[in-house]
Amino acid sequence: MHIIDYAIFVVYMLAMLGVGVYFFNKNKTAEDFYVSGRNMSSWHIGLSVVATDVGGGFSIGLGGLGFTMGISGSWMLFTGLLGAWLSAVFLIPKVSALGHKYKFFTFPQIFDHFYNAKVALLAGIISAIGYIGFTSSQVLAGAKLASATIEGLNLQTALIVMGLIAVIYTAIGGLKAVIYTDTIQWLVLIGGLVFIGIPVAYNAVGGYDAIKATLSPEYLSLTNVKWYQILNWSITIIPIWFVGMTLYQRIYASKGEKEAKKAWLIAGVFEWPIMAFMGVILGMLAKVAATKGMFDGITDAATMDSEMGLPILLATILPVGLMGLMLSSYFSAILSTADSCLMAASGNIVTDIIAKFSKKELSHKKELRLSQMVTLIVGFLAILIASQMQNVLELMLYSYAFMVSGLFVPVIGALFWKKSHPIAAFWSMLYGGATTILLIVTENKLPLGLKLPEHLDANLYGISVSLILFITISLYHNNKKDRQNGIQTN
Repeated sequence: MHIIDYAIFVVYMLAMLGVGVYFFNKNKTAEDFYVSGRNMSSWHIGLSVVATDVGGGFSIGLGGLGFTMGISGSWMLFTGLLGAWLSAVFLIPKVSALGHKYKFFTFPQIFDHFYNAKVALLAGIISAIGYIGFTSSQVLAGAKLASATIEGLNLQTALIVMGLIAVIYTAIGGLKAVIYTDTIQWLVLIGGLVFIGIPVAYNAVGGYDAIKATLSPEYLSLTNVKWYQILNWSITIIPIWFVGMTLYQRIYASKGEKEAKKAWLIAGVFEWPIMAFMGVILGMLAKVAATKGMFDGITDAATMDSEMGLPILLATILPVGLMGLMLSSYFSAILSTADSCLMAASGNIVTDIIAKFSKKELSHKKELRLSQMVTLIVGFLAILIASQMQNVLELMLYSYAFMVSGLFVPVIGALFWKKSHPIAAFWSMLYGGATTILLIVTENKLPLGLKLPEHLDANLYGISVSLILFITISLYHNNKKDRQNGIQTN
């Protein structure tokens, strides 16, 4: 990279830190820090939601899918569109009113309202673990991009630098800093992709004729995807719209139900088709460039890390000045997700875990400082986890799966089934999440040499276990209560 590119990139990073410093002085309470005073508009919320959900991990991950399977990889974010619109119709009308009435900060507080404190505590632990992992995936995405585009920067050093930037401005600025930087970062990313990344890459590889000549026909087909891939994406991504702490924070931060629903509709359209096709097309262009031998030191496109194709493509084709702008665009996406996930994990730990064991109520100022300190600690832990992983999309989907398999069934039960029982919620959360993690670790292997189908996601089995336990235990306790009431009546 040229000195001009470094200068553009550094100025952009300093600007993001400046937003955090600006809002540091405006945060007076934990309510300001976690839910932005509950007065954000639909466009700010909507752009923040899509920036958080798609972000850097999915941007780099979509590039990897485009590199390996072509435009059919865009179906992954079609499930994001479905999740956004389903939650706008069914979830927001119930959650928005509760959040404003009871001044909720976090997703697990819903469990405390419908079930009890024990269930809420377990939900907080599951959500915190999931979002720490998700934050790690974003830090890893940023490190991959930086190490591929900045000469002499290795992956571990990049992890530390990128992680610290995200952690510091999030810890000092809170959710309002996150939402406003998300809006800026999303506009920068879209502008970078539309006006720089895609047109420059398209011309560099030789246009449509070169794409057709280099790639096999299935790369240009929307049917180059197996049914079980769509199923696996659906059961992992759609439910996250019903259990994601980052999403509940934004529902609470909206002025009301109408603004929140509009924000979710905006987010869905931006996810698919806009970001979905942009991401996979750039991944395809990276595959063309790699196959044609345009990347220095890489002679075999089939053996390279597919998620590194997009960053290397940008480093190879972009001229001085544009490289700095495009690099800033992608770091915008990465930071916009990392900061939100960091806020979510911090909120879970402070509100849903530490507060449960605290014997005295903290003052607003002390609660705010505790929140900022926990955010810093969680950020450092996320950086450590990222240093032990290699694949961005895999780490993201593992984190999603763990949260979804534990939390999805109980929250649907709480909101839509009157027979839901706290004991059922607790055990379905525990065994649902544990099942998914166990199958991921053992690669779908069971005791006695049995093995589940490899092409089905472990999350499917985790949700199934959770659902069976939830219904069975709830019905048992309701029947038991009915019998006891019958005896008392007689």
